[in-house]
Amino acid sequence: MEKLNVGTIHAMHVLGQLENDDKYVVQKGRTEALLQTEKSYDPGDLVDVFVYKNEQKKFMATDQIPPVIVGTYGWVDVVDVIPHLGAFISIGVGEDILVFKEDLPAFKSVWPEREDKLFVTLKADSKDRLLAIPAKESYFQDMFQFANDVDLNEQVTGRVIRVDREGAVIYTDDGYRGFIHNTEREKEPRLGQSVTGRIIEVKEDGSLNISLLPMKHERLDDDAEKILAYLTEVGGEMDFWDKSDAEAIKRTFHMSKSAFKRALGRLMKHGKITQQDGKTKLN
Repeated sequence: MEKLNVGTIHAMHVLGQLENDDKYVVQKGRTEALLQTEKSYDPGDLVDVFVYKNEQKKFMATDQIPPVIVGTYGWVDVVDVIPHLGAFISIGVGEDILVFKEDLPAFKSVWPEREDKLFVTLKADSKDRLLAIPAKESYFQDMFQFANDVDLNEQVTGRVIRVDREGAVIYTDDGYRGFIHNTEREKEPRLGQSVTGRIIEVKEDGSLNISLLPMKHERLDDDAEKILAYLTEVGGEMDFWDKSDAEAIKRTFHMSKSAFKRALGRLMKHGKITQQDGKTKLN
């Protein structure tokens, strides 16, 4: 008897519709499954369905084919993260599917979060439970495009597909391989996170080096960063502005009034703050 493998596509015959229900009974060989569908079928129809098992371990089928099945890869949404288990993804049908923590990065700080996307395949365990396995970077080798029509400092967006101590690798929207060295970001990106950076090198193999840092002339100086940190600490509003007393500025920020005014000007230029009625507020 042919086995009905979960996580795969099967051609099954419609036996009939359940009374007072929108489900159909479908069959392959001697194995039956319940088909959930918005379409109408007649007994004897042959329909291609994706097969899985529900919480009661019963075979279920759907004619809504998901973006990924056993043996293929696809992008899926992360819908939940449970630290002692791993991450759950949705394929749009059936229950959410687990990515075991052993298949995620060693450090939880770079685990995916809800609404991130992972490029995964499916596999069934010995109990016919579906599991998701993120693709290794090696799988992308045949997918990467050669970057030959890009410019330095051009912005690119992509999904993180690998993170380690050296840096992170992204698969860009245009299919390029982008590498972000750990010195080229303020915060380590998560697996599955969408990031936007600028091209700092086009390598001979057609891959890119990417920076998530602003260009030097766009970066905030130490004085501006100090003011931002103070504003954050006091709840986003302070009783200082560009006309405040020089001694009060010196006592609080350990900088001159002229340096304070330059820093405020830079923060306003970057849209970080606004000043009004003797106060400065975070935007």
